[in-house]
Amino acid sequence: MFGGGAGDLLRSVSAPIHPHPLDVDKPMIVELAVAAMDELTQMAQLDEPLWSSETLLNEEEYARMFPRGLGPKQYGLKSEASRHGAVVIMTHSNLVEILMDVNQFATVFSSIVSRASTHEVLSTGVAGNYNGALQVMSMEFQVPSPLVPTRESYFVRYCKHNSDGTWAVVDVSLDSLRPSPVLKCRRRPSGCLIQEMPNGYSKVTWVEHVEVDDSSVHNIYKPLVNSGLAFGAKRWVGTLDRQCERLASALASNIPNGDLGVITSVEGRKSMLKLAERMVASFCGGVTASVAHQWTTLSGSGAEDVRVMTRKSVDDPGRPPGIVLNAATSFWLPVPPAAVFDFLRDETSRSEWDILSNGGAVQEMAHIANGRDHGNSVSLLRVNSANSNQSNMLILQESCTDASGSYVVYAPVDIVAMNVVLNGGDPDYVALLPSGFAILPDGPPSGNGQAVGENGGSGGGALLTVAFQILVDSVPTAKLSLGSVATVNSLIACTVERIKSAVCRDSDPQ
Repeated sequence: MFGGGAGDLLRSVSAPIHPHPLDVDKPMIVELAVAAMDELTQMAQLDEPLWSSETLLNEEEYARMFPRGLGPKQYGLKSEASRHGAVVIMTHSNLVEILMDVNQFATVFSSIVSRASTHEVLSTGVAGNYNGALQVMSMEFQVPSPLVPTRESYFVRYCKHNSDGTWAVVDVSLDSLRPSPVLKCRRRPSGCLIQEMPNGYSKVTWVEHVEVDDSSVHNIYKPLVNSGLAFGAKRWVGTLDRQCERLASALASNIPNGDLGVITSVEGRKSMLKLAERMVASFCGGVTASVAHQWTTLSGSGAEDVRVMTRKSVDDPGRPPGIVLNAATSFWLPVPPAAVFDFLRDETSRSEWDILSNGGAVQEMAHIANGRDHGNSVSLLRVNSANSNQSNMLILQESCTDASGSYVVYAPVDIVAMNVVLNGGDPDYVALLPSGFAILPDGPPSGNGQAVGENGGSGGGALLTVAFQILVDSVPTAKLSLGSVATVNSLIACTVERIKSAVCRDSDPQ
């Protein structure tokens, strides 16, 4: 279609009736997008000498092969490049739609993308599909920890249907059009190549290539960020693969009735999964203090390693009204991430760390499996309080895991509201305040499969983020009291101590 390169694409980006500031730059944007597409296709397919491994790009070879595009590396920025491939359970056309529709993209990748917007659609593509679509976007990317700053990027995204039948979607930075005094993240051609496979599957090859100022990353996260696992291709593909399975399981109709507590109605499953999806997105946005989530960081709020933020919630049906405090902290554990994940998602060990469940026994009442790994599931838990005059509380919990990390996110929910959801009702009106955990490896795996961390000698440990969102006053106009900040601080400190002693005790060889 656009074999002729920039000229054909430029003609499809026709002149608008109302000129826009970007119009002057359109020829340059188009030329950049076409060169970026060519670069991405080669970066996705070539091996030596360009790539010596999935995370090792030969920079001299790269500069020699791709002199066009963004030009030389900017002074003071560090290169991060990675490539990863996988076969996922989704058709190529659905994948392209997720990548090109900013709302779907932000939902599927909510653990990585804290904010996404389309500023200008320069071309919608042709013949009812996204071939030739070109849009200017900005995004903020995150790692689930207050110790890793988010990365912002302003870029053009271009989609093309190649002559060999594959589809490709590429991003490339437009920072030169929007000069900022401090450029912290520059997106070189990054994106993915999608190849159709039989039975509704697709083969995805993802390339992430950025130049970034990572000087503000906390030391305990540096090995992970430097390895490309924090923001790199493996994390994008792992998240995509897990979300494709989650979607397939939401639509599954062949659920065996035998298992106790398994939700079999398709409508009930869809509603509950949609509610859990919003819960996880809200948790991730709260952990990283993304500007998109309207949190205000409180300074001097106690322990220096706990970040406390606050927001006022008014007229939002998905959140209880009032003042919400969010406390988040990250720390290292000398225990493999998988062991930490298994401990935290297991309802039978919940009373060992969950101070708010008050020592009550926790029972799983309903369960939806969402993928090959049994760690990927959404469940409804009941806390049987030891104190009988307390009403029995329900907890919605989602646990998910892939090669790049794991999450256990939960929120107390109202029994009446959950009944509506389980009957297929609208989950958007259920008020949620999520709390939970993000568990990441402390560095890249070494040759023996253990992670190499700088904190515990041999490595193989986990980086755990704990975050709580708590309603401290149900009147949005109330003043925030220092007492409630201190309470949240001590709640998080006690939880951290309990988790440390429990997982370290379990992992000690007897």
